[in-house]
Amino acid sequence: MRDFSCPQCGQQLAFENSLCLQCGSPLGFGLADRALLILAKDGDPARAAGDQDDPGDSARDFTSGTVDAQEFRLCDNRHVAQCNWLVPRSGGPTLCESCRLTRTRPADQDDKWLPAFAEAEAAKRRLVLELTELGLPIVDRTADPDFGLAFDLLASGSQQVMTGHENGVITLDLAEGDDVHREQLRVAMDEPYRTLLGHFRHEIGHYYFPVLVTADADLELSRELFGDPFADYQEALDRHYRSGPPSGWEDSFVSSYATMHPAEDWAETFAHYLHIRDTLDTAAAFGFAPAGATLERPQVGRAGFDRIIDLWLPLAWALNMVNRSMGHRDLYPFVLAEPVLDKMRFIHELCANAANR
Repeated sequence: MRDFSCPQCGQQLAFENSLCLQCGSPLGFGLADRALLILAKDGDPARAAGDQDDPGDSARDFTSGTVDAQEFRLCDNRHVAQCNWLVPRSGGPTLCESCRLTRTRPADQDDKWLPAFAEAEAAKRRLVLELTELGLPIVDRTADPDFGLAFDLLASGSQQVMTGHENGVITLDLAEGDDVHREQLRVAMDEPYRTLLGHFRHEIGHYYFPVLVTADADLELSRELFGDPFADYQEALDRHYRSGPPSGWEDSFVSSYATMHPAEDWAETFAHYLHIRDTLDTAAAFGFAPAGATLERPQVGRAGFDRIIDLWLPLAWALNMVNRSMGHRDLYPFVLAEPVLDKMRFIHELCANAANR
């Protein structure tokens, strides 16, 4: 996640800001620009500054960090999901690029689950931005009704909800937004890490397997690294919850859950690749890592992936020590064994090839 600042006064901003508290400028996030932009009206200082840079009457003037408030506004989910992304005022969608991917959500009158829905959408916006930064294709259900990407954000209070993925549809139990519930599950399942963003990154890994692994050679290499992705899933699930992970699993898998089935190994490894890339990007934005770690400067090929890991390992160690100094658990409580890095390198190369296409 890059560092943001107000185009008008330079105040440091968070990704979620819709208002600059220093100068009062209304803000919206433009995915195409990867920036927080001022919604400027005629007569605004920001508009005047923009006119000096660009005499043309442009509705979108990235050089001054402004957009015309008569042409753009915030997403319709501004209040219900605290969404600060921009949409055109006329002739276009009323929901932003991230919110449009949500197929099912709580009703506006559902006071119990709307806060959890807003938290889930906030995590999803971070996911969508990272996927865009990586250049990965996002095909929605409108373009591909059978396998396009969609999210069902459901509440387990009124029905049984299983977080998972099927044919492009990612289902999330909104109860995961409750800290107590999520922590109880984390402890019960002996997981070192469990977050909303982590769930999204894992499930999006399932979505991208058929998107990225299309060539016969890639499928064969995937089988060598992860195992047969088409092996009986229910049998593997039953075995995992009956016997647990095999002894010594840490030498070949990024997590114990990854040992359950090759498809879960892929999804877990994919999620960790996203963890690493986004955290490095954030660290670089704030000066904790070299500029070469940013998502906007692609690290390609085998040497590129090695560079990512060379940057990541000391950063992860330092962040873990900082957390311990505050009395918290390690921020990244995982060990990346060489077979795990081989799997992650494969995913890195597939993502880079997809971005090039």
